[in-house]
Amino acid sequence: MAGHGGPRRDTRGIVDAPELFAHVQFRRREPAPGLRRYLEHYWLIDWDLAQPYASHLVPHPSVNLVFERYSGCGDEDAGYAEVAGIGLELFTQKLEGRGRVCGVQFRPGGFRPFAPAAPVSRWTGRRLPAADVFAPPAPPAAVLDPAAEDDRIAALDAYLLALAPEPDPRADLAMALVDLVRTDRTILRVDGLARTEGVSARSLQRLFAAYVGVGPKWVILRYRIHEALERAGTEPDVDWAALAADLGYSDQAHLVRDFTATLGVPPTALGGAR
Repeated sequence: MAGHGGPRRDTRGIVDAPELFAHVQFRRREPAPGLRRYLEHYWLIDWDLAQPYASHLVPHPSVNLVFERYSGCGDEDAGYAEVAGIGLELFTQKLEGRGRVCGVQFRPGGFRPFAPAAPVSRWTGRRLPAADVFAPPAPPAAVLDPAAEDDRIAALDAYLLALAPEPDPRADLAMALVDLVRTDRTILRVDGLARTEGVSARSLQRLFAAYVGVGPKWVILRYRIHEALERAGTEPDVDWAALAADLGYSDQAHLVRDFTATLGVPPTALGGAR
C-alpha cells in the first residue's frame, strides 16, 4: 500500500478554488499516525461572511465524517455530525453568517474498517447523522468548541482512535487499487485494472462496491474530471484536444461531454480552450 505523504496540497475537486479561499479559511491537517493508513487528512473551514457565498465541489471517491456548526442563520447553537457518502453529482453548499466545519476525509476504501457492518455503497449519495453509522456517536461539541485548532485535531484523533478500526486486507487492497488509478494515468479501463490485479472485472466491481462505494469505472472517470478541472483552473489557455488525448479520451467531444455532465457547465466556462 502506498505510504502516507501528508495532506494533499492540490485543489482538485474544488471549483474556482481562489474564489473559495477568498471567502473562507481553509486548511488541511494530518491525523495521528495510527489513523493515516485509513485517512487522507482532516479539513477545516471557518468563515465570517457579510454576504452569502456558494461553494462548489466535484466530490472525490471518499466518504467524509463532517462536524458542522452554523451561526448567524437563525440557529446560533447548531452543531451536528454527519456521514457524507460519496457524492455522485456536483455538490453545492451555501455559506452565510459565521460557521465552522471540521471534516474527516477517509481514503477511498478506508472507511469500511470503521463501519464494517455494511458495504460502503450503502452510504453512496447519502448524508445522514453520524449516530446512525457509528457507536458511540460522534461528539460535535468536543470537536467544534475548542478555540485552538490543535485541540480540535486532538479531539478528532481521540474519537477516531477510540473506534478501533480492525485491520482488513480487503480494505488495504481497495485503497491500493484506487491509489493506482489516481497515480497511473495509463489505467483507463476497468478490464485493464482487473488484469493488473489478476482478477476478473466482476470481482473488482464487488470489491469496489463493498469497500469504496462506487464502481471502478466511476473512479477512473472522476479522477479524469478532477485533472481536467485542475487544468482549467490553473492554465490560461487549455488545449482541450491535447488534454483529452492525455487523459485517454478518444476525442475532445467525449471529455467535454463528461465534464459538462459532471459540472453542469462546459470547460470553456472555467478556462480557455483552443
